[in-house]
Parts: sequence; C-alpha cells; structure tokens
Amino acid sequence: MNRMNSVPIYLIFAIFTSSSMLEASSIYGGGLRFKQEDPIKRSDFPHGFLFGAGTSAYQVEGAYLEDGKSLSNWDAFCHTKGCGENGENGDIANDHYHLFKKDIEMMHSLGLDSYRFSISWSRILPRGRFGEVNPLGIMFYNEIIDELLRKGIEPFVTIHHEDFPQELQQRYGSWLDPQMQEDFVLFAETCFKSFGDRVKYWVTINEPNAFVEMAYELGVYPPAHCSQPFGNCLAGNSDVEPLRAMHNMIIIFRFNIFQPKQGGSIGLVASSFMYEPLTDSDLDRKAAERALVFTTGCL
Repeated sequence: MNRMNSVPIYLIFAIFTSSSMLEASSIYGGGLRFKQEDPIKRSDFPHGFLFGAGTSAYQVEGAYLEDGKSLSNWDAFCHTKGCGENGENGDIANDHYHLFKKDIEMMHSLGLDSYRFSISWSRILPRGRFGEVNPLGIMFYNEIIDELLRKGIEPFVTIHHEDFPQELQQRYGSWLDPQMQEDFVLFAETCFKSFGDRVKYWVTINEPNAFVEMAYELGVYPPAHCSQPFGNCLAGNSDVEPLRAMHNMIIIFRFNIFQPKQGGSIGLVASSFMYEPLTDSDLDRKAAERALVFTTGCL
C-alpha cells in the first residue's frame, strides 16, 4: 500500500441532528435561548463527502477473551487500575462483538456512508509473531466488512488503535523496543491479506503522537510509564520514552507490495491542534509555527 497514492480525499464526518440546528446563548440570569436555523442537507456538502461513524476495538467490542482472543494491554491495564470513575473496563463494553449486525443496521438507518473501525491485534494474532493467526478473529472482521458492504457502507479500517497483545509488553516492552516493528508488520500484512480485497481505505496507526504522550509521558494509558514532574509512575522516563516509542512507530510504513494488486490508499491519523498567532508580529507567527511543529511535526 502506498501512503502517497493519488486518490480523492474523503472526509469522514459523523453528525447527529434533528430537522433543525439549535443555537444556545446566554440571556438574563444565565438561561438559554434556542434559535432555529435552516436544516443541514447532504446537498450542502461537496461531492464525495462521506458521513460516517467511528469506533476503536477496545472501546466497543467486549468479548475480551472469547473465541481465541488473548489479553490485550488495555485489558491488563483496566483490570489493574480501572479505566473510569468506578473502575470500569472493556470486558463487555458495547458488546459490538455480538451486536455488530444491529449496530450496522443502525448506521444504515441513519444514512451513514462509512464506518471507521479498528482491528483488535490480540484477536487476530493473540501471541503476535510468537503464535498463530486466530481464524475466528479473521472470521469476525470478515463478517463486519461483508455486512457493511451489503448495507452500502464503506469500511475504513484502522490497523492499530492503541491495543496489542499483552504478551508483547511482557516479552520486550512493546513500542519501546524495535522488535515491535516486526510484530506490527506481520499484523498489518495479515490484515491486508485477509481483508484487502474489500477494504480500500486503511489507517496504519491512530494518533501515535497522542498515544506516546498519554502512555509514556503522562502515564495515563498503558503501560503507564512516566517520571516527575509529569506524573508519579512506578517506571518510565517522560523525557526519553515518548521519543523512542514514536521513532519505532513511524519508521515501519512499507506496505507498497500490496498496492498494485489491491489498490486503495493508506495513511495514519494524527492528533493535532490549530494554532493562530495572537497578532501579526513576527514573534507571534513563529510561536504559532513552533507550537504546530511541537505537537505534530514529529510525524
């Protein structure tokens, strides 16, 4: 697959609205006033604009040890620390694993054109390159893709959205070690071989810059690494580990062998903010440029 393949740019946009938009503004005593505006219509958007919804595997699938899936890094993390105010975890989540047909029917009833979802690494390769491909995991995602296409919904597939087999963390420290590149390449190639005949839009890694910040600088995502003054973790170096993990994540994009046969396009998703200079001064313009480079320039 080729990151720079020349194809039309599609925007994925999820919108839920009634027949009119309501605008709230403050009035006397802090109350709210609602203003009715013209309804949003598909014709307001350019040709090729896709309305869609998006999820990630750990957040919605559940079935955390069913049908050959192994424990993921997020399973281990949430079972230990809890991932919500009351110690919640993703063992069941939205139960998308069992309810995906109903979920897709709901998307269809809303008139969505696309669905972006991620593949659970620990469902496809429960032990990474140290084990075998899980055929039941392949079957699950085949059923999702086929059901989407039957409903006229374009699948957008994220290969890696933060979750991976916990065994890779325990064996060599996951993204802090270059060995993770070998495991990721095997995982990605397995996805292309299994789903690439029908999936034409791929994301390699979701927001790697945000992930390394949360996981290796602030320590609030697994593996919960950080150091002072960024956090109080049992392990980690907030100055070094985010850069090491990022380096290992962004030098692995070499999937052009699949593009000639399967077509399609591929890229990554970056987490970014928009910075504008406070004034038109040279100093403020350079400050805005530095801020943008600091948050996304590493990609």
